[in-house]
Amino acid sequence: MRCPIILGHILSIAGHSSHSQIGWKRWLSELSLTWKGLLFSLILAMRRVAPLSLVLLSACSTHAFSGSKAFNHVRYLHSIGPHPVGSRAQEQARDYITQSLQTNGWQVQVNPFSYRGIQGFNILAFKGDGPGILLGTHYDTRPVSDRNPPHLQHMPVPGANDGNSGTAVLLELARCLKEPEGFRLWLAFFDAEDRGNIEGWPFSVGAYFASQLNLDLAAVIVVDMVGDANLEIYQEANSDRALTESIWRLAQELGLSKYFIPQVKYSIIDDHLPFASRGIPSALLIDFDYPYWHTSNDTPDKVSPKSLEIVGSVLKAWVEKEGKRWTEKR
Repeated sequence: MRCPIILGHILSIAGHSSHSQIGWKRWLSELSLTWKGLLFSLILAMRRVAPLSLVLLSACSTHAFSGSKAFNHVRYLHSIGPHPVGSRAQEQARDYITQSLQTNGWQVQVNPFSYRGIQGFNILAFKGDGPGILLGTHYDTRPVSDRNPPHLQHMPVPGANDGNSGTAVLLELARCLKEPEGFRLWLAFFDAEDRGNIEGWPFSVGAYFASQLNLDLAAVIVVDMVGDANLEIYQEANSDRALTESIWRLAQELGLSKYFIPQVKYSIIDDHLPFASRGIPSALLIDFDYPYWHTSNDTPDKVSPKSLEIVGSVLKAWVEKEGKRWTEKR
């Protein structure tokens, strides 16, 4: 249901009932008695319809996840250029993420860390109180395109999908998620995930530092590379089985099983593993069948607002329907 269109129709019709009585009398005086009768009947009908607009307004949630709004974040993050850990552009990305979160009423903390002489910054935001659920993503981009042809591997990865898509989903969730009741919801943006296998760095450095914090977490869900237009998210082998199944089951209930395929396909090193190693149920949502992964062609034209909306809608529904249950079952 396209609520804004329906509401626009109703409000434009019902708005006629707000004319002054003088205006109505002047107009009615020029009409025949027959037309007057018809007109008054129409006015009464309109006045009965007007309250319906309020019903539709409450039913049409202003908190629905918007793929187009999420894609705007992808485009902005792309506009500042590649932003690997320690870069000036990463500072711009950090400021943008922090301001977006604060604008939507989240409590934000920026946690610095240092590894091999480079400083990174994790961004953590929260709402609510109690045991925690964490949704995470990495917001850095890879400094080299090691899957490019050899003579082009020095080029940085733009990271429209690998870095920006997960960030965009979480920023849009920051806008549309309500204050959780009975638990604390964390949104985490990890730095230094994508410097792995470069100059002796492992993957997921920022997530490791974040996992050492005492956040009292009941579950962690990480999203990475979820903007591919040909979206196919398979279950990941290192993810907690019960947590994974709860997400895929909900996707099926939402009619999205075409995109959330209930089969294990890959075993992936990503930001969920540092939390899993501490015994916290953790799951990864990733579409790893992305031909532009770690190349200089990972640009916004490869990212689909529809895919962002599919993933964001499933995560939003999971938080709202399953979040509290997961904190209570520990």
